[in-house]
Amino acid sequence: MKQVHVVGLGLNHIDLPLSTSQVIKEAEFLVGGERLLDVFKDHPAEKIPIKSPLSGMITRIKKEALSDKQVVVLADGDPGFFGIGKHLIESLGAERVILYPNVTTLQVAAARLKIPWDAIQTVSLHGRDDLWHLLRALVSNDWVAVYTDERFNPARVADELLQRGVDTFTMWVFENLGQEGERIRHFELNEAAKKTFSHLNFILLERHKSPEIPLHLGLEDNLYLRQKGLITKREIRAVGLSVLEIQPNHTVWDLGAGCGSVAIEASVLAHDGIVFAVERNPARVELIRQNIRRTGAYIVEVISGEMPECLERLPEPDRVFIGGGTGKDTRVLEIATRRLRPGGRLALHLVLMGSLSRSRNYLMDLRWPVSMSQIQISRSRSLAGDQRLKALNPVYVLSATKPKKD
Repeated sequence: MKQVHVVGLGLNHIDLPLSTSQVIKEAEFLVGGERLLDVFKDHPAEKIPIKSPLSGMITRIKKEALSDKQVVVLADGDPGFFGIGKHLIESLGAERVILYPNVTTLQVAAARLKIPWDAIQTVSLHGRDDLWHLLRALVSNDWVAVYTDERFNPARVADELLQRGVDTFTMWVFENLGQEGERIRHFELNEAAKKTFSHLNFILLERHKSPEIPLHLGLEDNLYLRQKGLITKREIRAVGLSVLEIQPNHTVWDLGAGCGSVAIEASVLAHDGIVFAVERNPARVELIRQNIRRTGAYIVEVISGEMPECLERLPEPDRVFIGGGTGKDTRVLEIATRRLRPGGRLALHLVLMGSLSRSRNYLMDLRWPVSMSQIQISRSRSLAGDQRLKALNPVYVLSATKPKKD
């Protein structure tokens, strides 16, 4: 099997080194996007445009290489940086792939703005159905680069960010970099959402302000917008998050989310995952959205709907927190335990003995490992020039682990 050559063209193929140009010249099969293949329309090689699914294209590349044909794959910039190089190495093996790196769009965009690019977090929306990779990057980075595609153009990205309450970033849009008609523009997100852009574009998002409330574990209760009394208290919140043992890539459900305090702080732990805050009350749903905006906890997705019906469309969780909404039966608990992934953990905060008994009996009947704690906290209050402790209502913390499959 001949080695597959993967060539990054950079912004201008005329600037390629002679040795790299020779590799392309000797190609018998040229593979690439239609725009890149058009650059070599007079090349005698058979041309294969890259189309979805990528797995089928890689199979074709392997077939031609096995027939001892010279296959050259054309890529933008560096094929090892958000490019096809990774997929080819994983499929064909590192020994069968040669990469020819070039200048990336990110490097050129940073040079145009005269900023260092080594600290810019970069994501690609190519072939994706959602913005989760971008939202995660926005939480803790001041500069975020975005490789767009036809579906996620700058206007759509700006519009979806606005819908999620993102108001801490502005957008730089680079069009036709290195080509005739190059244009660089700077927008507020609401401006970018109304514009039309060249199909050849690249985005840099620049943080222009910090969130109103720095996001961290253990936020004071009074920092959350909430309805009176409807918040998981700070100390109880810490216990619930502790027993859940949330890992960075986890999918988390917060059921009966109230003002969203647990979901928002769970996102600090599940920073490479996703958190769903489920709430049926429209006023509380709006409060959750406002708290997400104020803290910059952009990976929290608010789900407005009745449980358990609205849970069926959510992805399976690794962790489930139930702080409200258990109701007078076990329907919510039933779907939560059924959808929870094997090895996943569940935590409930309960204040009523009936709810505690019903939930505990249900979990015991499943024969899951179950533990229970009573949390009683007291907070200081001023009295006669001194302080006293005032007890809050006790909370029962019920936790369980779903057994792994044999």
